Amino acid sequence: MTVTDELIEMRGLRFHYRDWPARRAGAADLVLLHGFTGHARSWDAFADAMTDRYRVLALDQRGHGETAWAAADKYGAAEMVDDLAAFVRALGLQHFSLLGLSMGGNMAIHYGGRRPAELARLVIVDIAPEIVPSGAARIQTGVRASDVFESRDAAFAAARTANSTPPAAHHRHRVDHSLMRTEDGAWTYRYDRALRAPGTIRARDTDAGWRAAADISAPTLLIRGENSDILSPALAQRMLDANPNIRMTTVAGSGHSVPLDQPDGFLAACREFLTG
Repeated sequence: MTVTDELIEMRGLRFHYRDWPARRAGAADLVLLHGFTGHARSWDAFADAMTDRYRVLALDQRGHGETAWAAADKYGAAEMVDDLAAFVRALGLQHFSLLGLSMGGNMAIHYGGRRPAELARLVIVDIAPEIVPSGAARIQTGVRASDVFESRDAAFAAARTANSTPPAAHHRHRVDHSLMRTEDGAWTYRYDRALRAPGTIRARDTDAGWRAAADISAPTLLIRGENSDILSPALAQRMLDANPNIRMTTVAGSGHSVPLDQPDGFLAACREFLTG
């Protein structure tokens, strides 16, 4: 069956999402949320692998991928969680599973904390309501680094210098689908330039995040990258202590970007939880 790229108008913005039909009748839905500076195409291999059990929907969140850019003061968690709720309503999703990576995982925590009746299972990837400060500084440094390249190859070389862990072909796919042309023929990243300014992203309300984590009622899997500099073992344990519905698994050899660094280990962890 054919994967389709769809556009939907929600809350005053045009959103893009990818829709992978399930390979069997009556399958449930699985919604995927990418991380900060990510995009729906980063899920291509994982989504295809999950179509034996799910219809898979990958949403480009506001300001990312092929979704429209928002006003610079409209990139907070509340706006993005409301986007997700609107997406669920618009597509009429019932008894669906939700998987979020990093920024998308933070959205998943807040959405799950609302205890929506439609949410069946939740996967949170390498994030907690608080993050390790050194890891946050690394991400901000990367966002502010040079982001204009003379070619796709140059962009990929920079990405490999920053992280040589992922399988090369898998990494190249993500980078290629991260790029767009500039008017002078160079290449740059697709996400909103406002997100590259340090003052755009509002500070996390960590207390609200921990309350949301404690309020999640759906069965939840927390996936941690073994070498993550964002989700420390102590923060992961606090997630487990906060809510008996949360259990954890660790993917060996991975940093923060678990689906990118170790796609096979990530798929195995998710498949066991989502289809077990």
